[in-house]
Amino acid sequence: MTSKLSKVSTDVTRHYLGRRKNRASAASRGEASSGRAQIASRIEWRTLLTAAGLFAFFVTFLATVQFATPSLVGNDGYYHIKMAYLMRTEGLRPSFEWLPLTILNAEEFANHHFLYHVFLMPFTFGDLRIGAKWASVIFASLTFLAVWWLLRSQRVPYAVLWSLGLLVVSEAFIYRMSMPRSLSLSLAVLVLTLHWLLTGKHRRLLPLAFFYVWLYNAFPLILIVTGVYVAVSWLIEGRLPWRALVYVGLGVGLGLLINPYFPNNLIFTYRHIAAKLTHTTGVRVGSEWYPYKTTQLAENAGLALVAFLGGAFALGLHNRRMDARTAVTFFLSILFGAMLFKARHFVEYFPAFALIFAAIAWSPLIQRWLEGEARRDNPPNLPLDQTLRRLPHRVPTQTWRSRTLAVLMVIVLLPTLWLNLNASRESVERSKPYQRYAEASAWLQTNTPAGARVFQTDWDDFTRLFFYNTHNTYTLGLDPTYMQLYDSDLYDTWVDISKGRIERPSEVISQMFGASYVLTDLKHKKFLREADEDPNLVEVHRDDYAAVFQVVQETAATEEGGE
Repeated sequence: MTSKLSKVSTDVTRHYLGRRKNRASAASRGEASSGRAQIASRIEWRTLLTAAGLFAFFVTFLATVQFATPSLVGNDGYYHIKMAYLMRTEGLRPSFEWLPLTILNAEEFANHHFLYHVFLMPFTFGDLRIGAKWASVIFASLTFLAVWWLLRSQRVPYAVLWSLGLLVVSEAFIYRMSMPRSLSLSLAVLVLTLHWLLTGKHRRLLPLAFFYVWLYNAFPLILIVTGVYVAVSWLIEGRLPWRALVYVGLGVGLGLLINPYFPNNLIFTYRHIAAKLTHTTGVRVGSEWYPYKTTQLAENAGLALVAFLGGAFALGLHNRRMDARTAVTFFLSILFGAMLFKARHFVEYFPAFALIFAAIAWSPLIQRWLEGEARRDNPPNLPLDQTLRRLPHRVPTQTWRSRTLAVLMVIVLLPTLWLNLNASRESVERSKPYQRYAEASAWLQTNTPAGARVFQTDWDDFTRLFFYNTHNTYTLGLDPTYMQLYDSDLYDTWVDISKGRIERPSEVISQMFGASYVLTDLKHKKFLREADEDPNLVEVHRDDYAAVFQVVQETAATEEGGE
């Protein structure tokens, strides 16, 4: 009997102690879980505050550059902000009547910046010029923040300082980012593409590619970036992530087919891209489609080239072969570098990808530098590689090595920031005055019938004329190839008239172009000489920037001369 009582007592004691142990273990797990949640919360808030601070810094820098001039940077921004205004006030697909003698005539028109114009619509309340300037600042700042997010996701040490390097890597890059054009958002799409490729979130590429088609007709670049990633993964890691290419291909295909301007968008895309790639038109287009001279390249993208070469130098210091992410950014830098040598238009891509490559290439070396202190501070039960992966998210001023490296990076960064800020401000200050053609457009709007066609002697004058005056229609604009592709003979005639090669041009202007008015800047001396000698061209307005002529009938001109 006693033995039975003893056994029962022992079982009860074990049960009681087991329950206490379980409760203690559960409490310990609860405390650990609570501790992890607190740490995660602190990291999340720290990340949000870092993002907010970076965004504010980017906005401040870019706004300081942007508002160095009251004018818009470049020419195309005048068209984009006015188009966004029309989309907000007249509907998302306003009838485009303003370039009837080009492939952008009302029947064939396709808005290849549709989504960009949608994004601009909130900035069309109030002064359109100021709205366009703030839009360019905000969009570029978001793009630079996306670069920081990419570097952070790849656990690049000092991702904040690396991302600030975007502000110093090229004055021409800042100039292009300051244009009210879709360039900055296009770069943002490619950065997000690279981010989701490297993090394995390939399904997200389908909607991204879809909307990229609606945003900008440079959408083939997303196929190229994805193709580089797939090829590198196969060559280096022996795996073929073909699904990524499928998702991107589907997104692009759906974006082309499910499109507000289908099927005109397909025809326009082919015409526009083919003309640029093959140079079949022989038309002198904007300077951005021509290469830099060697001295210009060194001046406008010199630090970007230094960043790329610095990244390549870092590869030589590695004690292991290049990993996939480094190889992807390396080949993308080479690709965009080759494109930059072909056309200065691509200066908005190469500097950013050169900097990303440099940051990722130097990342293992920086981690190795921090490894000594990581070993000392490493908890006994935590592997060193896990500690290293946490290092980029620590405040990098807690140890002498990290403090030293941070100070060196800041010492290099601060003076270059100041120098590039001043250089960028000087660059945008040279923008053509926004008042150009304002008076001439006001005269045309007041004194001509609605829809009356204006013959202009420069194709790139259209954007400002359109900005100030949608009362009239115009001969050509946005890109000279748009008229050349519509009617090559008509384009050749326009060139001859604008260069003063045709005597008494009024008859040709009236009959071939259907124009009743002519607008020219005062630098077209040869045309002005022919216009002065043409009795059927009567000057009706002149200001500091332009002259306006009216095409009159020969009998009326004779009577006027007789009087």
